[in-house]
Amino acid sequence: MSSVPSVSSSITVRLELPARSTAVSELTHAIEQAGGVVTALDVTASGLDRLQVDVTCATRGGDHVEAIVAALRGLAGVDIGPISDRVFLMHLGGKLRIESKVPIRNRDDLSLIYTPGVARVCQAIAANPADARRLTIKRNTVAVVTDGSAVLGLGNLGPLAALPVMEGKAALFKRFADIDAFPICLDTQDVDEIVAIVKGIAPVFAGINLEDISAPRCFEIEMRLREALDIPVFHDDQHGTAIVTLAALTNALKVVGKELADVRLVMSGAGAAGTAVLRLLIAAGARDIVVCDVEGVVHAGREGLAEDLRWTAENTNPRAVSGTLRAALADADVFIGVSASGILTGDDIATMAKDSVVFALANPEPEVDPMEAAKHAAVVATGRSDFANQINNVLAFPGVFRGLLDAQSKTITTGMLLAAAHALAATVTDAQRNAAYIVPSVFHPDVSAVVAAAVQSAARAGATLPRQPVTQ
Repeated sequence: MSSVPSVSSSITVRLELPARSTAVSELTHAIEQAGGVVTALDVTASGLDRLQVDVTCATRGGDHVEAIVAALRGLAGVDIGPISDRVFLMHLGGKLRIESKVPIRNRDDLSLIYTPGVARVCQAIAANPADARRLTIKRNTVAVVTDGSAVLGLGNLGPLAALPVMEGKAALFKRFADIDAFPICLDTQDVDEIVAIVKGIAPVFAGINLEDISAPRCFEIEMRLREALDIPVFHDDQHGTAIVTLAALTNALKVVGKELADVRLVMSGAGAAGTAVLRLLIAAGARDIVVCDVEGVVHAGREGLAEDLRWTAENTNPRAVSGTLRAALADADVFIGVSASGILTGDDIATMAKDSVVFALANPEPEVDPMEAAKHAAVVATGRSDFANQINNVLAFPGVFRGLLDAQSKTITTGMLLAAAHALAATVTDAQRNAAYIVPSVFHPDVSAVVAAAVQSAARAGATLPRQPVTQ
């Protein structure tokens, strides 16, 4: 249950009540007293002595919904009707559909878009496969692929439960970059099978966006697909998070007057997102990074160090720090959390250096309460939309893919990721930048276009260079 009322847990209640002059104010007062926030109230029918009202309010979810309904039921003369969860209403029938771009009005149209006319197009593509980008949906279509093993912060829910998230991702591709994306939820979590299936469907697509695949399998899947395919493969949980994090940190450090190469940086989380953030920070010039997981600081001398952590141990922690996350945090300039909720307190943040930066990105509840962190840190960011400075992947992946598709790129490189991060950071001007505004809104009109242009330029500049894939 969320700590504050949210539109993502909003309900609409239809009720009837006596047509007294205080009817509306009674409803709003009861909801506010119960801790809800009224966002809409509509009289949908009226008689001589009764009103029918639809009231919509934001809740904290779970038991809070029942508490609000009970408060409404306690009003004199109120009859409760249907109660609708607005999120579920939004998802009825799914969020996507396929529409023809061309009219099919008569036999002439049919003969042009299908047989016999389509046969000539098939023969042209067979003779020159590159024409598929020009003559089919391939040029602007991305596959959003998951196995459902790491859905949001909810864990291994499987392919069916992952489908609403993948639909949402596809809708965001269309809204922010006019890319036609399609959800592909695979009923297997076997690495070999996933690689084989994606290779098999790849001819339809100009790019592959991997999503919600658990670590460490996601690393191998991405690496193998990049080696096998002639289209870019992008794991958004990794590289989308890394791009937005680097962009936000670039601006946060400008706010506090520090340089990336000089700061002490502590990370919590060594999974898919954490590893990608780490690698991009190092590529951008960070030198002093200490990474922690559930067992504490990652270092070369730690007993039982997992194989997937060896690169991290060998390329971080220059001061040979050991022990707990809390101990590592003392005197640090920056904290980046991509791990679990509630692992730190405001007192822990107080031990950091002056003018510290805190990115607590665990969702839906961050590593530390943002309000508590803000008492001690100069800049605080989260992954949530109800606080300032939301680190949201939608700031990155639509523009990244728009640039890749427009450049007809066959791969994606660290240079492209850095270009995307620098372009995103630059959308916040010197005149706009402050502690509460280090990344633009996801609805900023220029974000996708600016990121796309930077990626397209980097892709074309590197087209004549040896292939330099994102390191894993």
